Amino acid sequence: MPSPQLGLRLNLGQFSLLVLINALVGAMVGMERSIIGPLAESRIGLTSTAVLMQFLVAFGLAKAVANYATAWLAPRFGRRWVLRLGWLLALPVPWMLGWAPNWGWVVAANVLLGFNQGLAWSSTVVMKMDLVDDRQRGLAMGLNEFAGYLAVAVAAGATGWAAQHYGLGPHLFIAGGITAALGTLLSFTAVRRTEGHVAKAAANSTIERLCCPFAQTTWKHPALASISQAGLVNNLNDALVWGFVPALLWAKGFSLSEIGQVAAVYPAVWGIAQLATGPLADRFSARNLIALGMLVQVLALATMPWLDSPAAWTAASAVLGLGTALVYPTFLSAVAEWTHPSDRATALGIFRFWRDLGYAVGALLVGGIAATTSAQAGILTVAGLTLASGLLVAVRMPTRTNFSK
Repeated sequence: MPSPQLGLRLNLGQFSLLVLINALVGAMVGMERSIIGPLAESRIGLTSTAVLMQFLVAFGLAKAVANYATAWLAPRFGRRWVLRLGWLLALPVPWMLGWAPNWGWVVAANVLLGFNQGLAWSSTVVMKMDLVDDRQRGLAMGLNEFAGYLAVAVAAGATGWAAQHYGLGPHLFIAGGITAALGTLLSFTAVRRTEGHVAKAAANSTIERLCCPFAQTTWKHPALASISQAGLVNNLNDALVWGFVPALLWAKGFSLSEIGQVAAVYPAVWGIAQLATGPLADRFSARNLIALGMLVQVLALATMPWLDSPAAWTAASAVLGLGTALVYPTFLSAVAEWTHPSDRATALGIFRFWRDLGYAVGALLVGGIAATTSAQAGILTVAGLTLASGLLVAVRMPTRTNFSK
């Protein structure tokens, strides 16, 4: 059997397959992104923002736990089995959402969806990172996140359009069932193991092993800890756009297709722009790209409380997507830059644990503030936290790997 070779071109077939699978993962979460608020009100009768955000807390906690599970499972049982488990857990989700008799079913479906997203997306990230060499990490993550979030956007826009024209019935989730079946089939029949590539990269690495991965990734290591806190705040923003903005726009009188447009533009810009921002992470300081991206997000968030037209909301969503595109592939490539190849799956899983915990934190924070004060106060609070996070990255995160951990 030939020795594994590192590099995107040398592993193009398997890399492309993993990009496709990650697009399917993104489509799974996009199918409910533009309609969950209207669905809750029209089909189940829920109008409370705090209650509505329960689904996002469930999703965020489940995805965070699944990411942390990946950090433990992938080095022991292999990335491929983690991917397969993630897809098996996705199979009931579309049918639970489509035929949910009460809100508890929606929450339970989002728990399974969170497990799917954490296990399947994390494993595809790690496997792509395994296949490429050190000079292509940003490009690899840009392609990965481009595929995933463009699929989120397409699914969100298509579901919003279908809901506008055909109503909020179970038919909206049939495509999700087909997506889950296809992702499961490909994961069991076509994906190959990447552990040989990890061993090859580890043999040539000069980076120190992590002695206490959770502590170092969370607070001790100045680079990894900076990335983790910024990731949490970034997904706090995503929780705002996903769980709160559709309900807010519905209350303002926007149509389902207009809400779908706003919900789709954000991940579309986020996804497409990563074709450019991913390679930037291979050329420029991760610290500077992350700090800049967080500040761009602040600019978008700070304008939202005063917007009333679909065009203005669409523009703000696009700017927010651009800021997210600057940080998202950079987060992942920077975590890999600062860790030994043998620790990569663990460090990425822990980072993604904190990043996706931002969904739950954002849901609780925004839902609580909106319920007790106003929607504007919730959005401005998120903007302030994003500004503080960007400044912390600029102050604490080093620019190079040549320091003692």
